[in-house]
Amino acid sequence: MVKRSTPHPRARAAASTGIDYTGAVYGSLLAASVVVGAGTLGAHPRLRLILLLLITGLVFWASHVFARLFGERIAQQHPHWAEVRRACADEWPIVKAAVPPAVAVAVSPLLGLGAQGTAWLALGVAVSGQVGWAATAALRAGASRRLVLVAGMANLLLGLLIVCAKAVLQH
Repeated sequence: MVKRSTPHPRARAAASTGIDYTGAVYGSLLAASVVVGAGTLGAHPRLRLILLLLITGLVFWASHVFARLFGERIAQQHPHWAEVRRACADEWPIVKAAVPPAVAVAVSPLLGLGAQGTAWLALGVAVSGQVGWAATAALRAGASRRLVLVAGMANLLLGLLIVCAKAVLQH
């Protein structure tokens, strides 16, 4: 016999708000990957990295919206505009997660950072966002403190894998 537990009150509250942080966690990891994969960007590297972060976020957002709307449903029914708007809004955190690393790139000259320092700053911001969104998601879902810590640590590990890839590929 499987014992079923009742959801924690915060879990019920989070479920009722409809807030989902999956896109923000995913978008932060995506932004970190973009920074690592960018390498040298030639003339105007900061502008190119900002554009690369934002455009990649938009492209992945659009692909998630498309997959959500047309994946299994296209053969069965056409989506209504309300459903399209809802899918666009629900997936928007993917794009929003690219903004903090892009802002970090934009302000890096004010901090006196060169190209490498800028990339490391943007990567740090992206990984911090990923860990923060994962912990927030766990908290809003009503997870125990231990599970919040596990969610944060798991995402920190994923982020550190990206950091290690950057470190190895640069040397």
